[in-house]
Amino acid sequence: MKILALPGDDIGPEIMAATLSMLEAADARFGLGLEIEQELVGRAAHEAHGSTVPDHVLAKAMQADGVILGPAGMTAYPEAEKGWLNVPGTIRKRLDLYANIRPARSRPGVPDARPGLDCLIVRENTEGFYADRNMFMGSGEFMPTEDVALSVRKITRPACRRIAHAAFRAAMTRHKNVTVVGKRHVLQVTDGLFVGEAEAVAKEYPEVTWTEMDIDAIAADLYSRPEKFDVILITNMFGDILSNAAVAMSGSLGLAAALNAGDGRAAANAGHGSAPDLAGKGVANPSGLMLSVTQLIEWLGTARGSNAIVQAAAAMRDAIDASLADPACRTRDVGGEAGTADFARAVVRKISGN
Repeated sequence: MKILALPGDDIGPEIMAATLSMLEAADARFGLGLEIEQELVGRAAHEAHGSTVPDHVLAKAMQADGVILGPAGMTAYPEAEKGWLNVPGTIRKRLDLYANIRPARSRPGVPDARPGLDCLIVRENTEGFYADRNMFMGSGEFMPTEDVALSVRKITRPACRRIAHAAFRAAMTRHKNVTVVGKRHVLQVTDGLFVGEAEAVAKEYPEVTWTEMDIDAIAADLYSRPEKFDVILITNMFGDILSNAAVAMSGSLGLAAALNAGDGRAAANAGHGSAPDLAGKGVANPSGLMLSVTQLIEWLGTARGSNAIVQAAAAMRDAIDASLADPACRTRDVGGEAGTADFARAVVRKISGN
């Protein structure tokens, strides 16, 4: 399997190195036959090639079996017109990775985790309120006069339908419950279309129960009663916000994992930012990117019908969980003193059986 690794900005190279050490240990144990290649994206790519997402990197991403994407420091980027592209947004759009799949769960021993939390947020990834990816040409955000700023929310029936299928398929592998999230009584047309398509898709999965909730209601209820939620189906911007809140409830944003999946391609990327204040200090928590890679490897194993690949993903996930349960292995954000490389070595030892 060909894996393209894109370290990104700030803490990206550090957590990517930790993640690849884990992946190499799993490859050695399970014989996955991985071919891992690294390329530049982000500031280093712009310096070398004039773009944060060079064309040759996109071409390699299209050809790879899977992509591992480190965090990018987009908030510090200048104008997109000068090659400063949104790195994950561009890759998601070009590879049509329409499903952003973000788990959040409490783990034994991790401080500040909300008991009972174990949900999977399935977020539409390609349209919605995000103006940089919802137009064929130009931006969905503009100023018709100097005093008026407008932003277009794009919701399409095909995108609603395919993300709904992704959520209900995921529910079939879990507790068979889906919560569809929007604000339909306010955004009557766009959320009306989104929820309506979810309702239509639900008829194809009679074993799955589903309910609708407003975004503000679930924001409170997820905190108060996390145990009631299984799979959460949600639009792009609402999902971006809610998934960060959910993973914070699991103990730290450093645990934020995400898989961006389409019908034939997938990319793992941590669900947190590039943390420039931590860059170069060796203290960043690599768990988010590591857990994202377990999702990617599981996705590849399922797509290929390979139980061995799925088992490798489970072994990596178990090793991460066991390391997080050990106070001596935890990074600072989850109550420990270990560094990035220390945590990676602990995970590798558990995978290798040492």
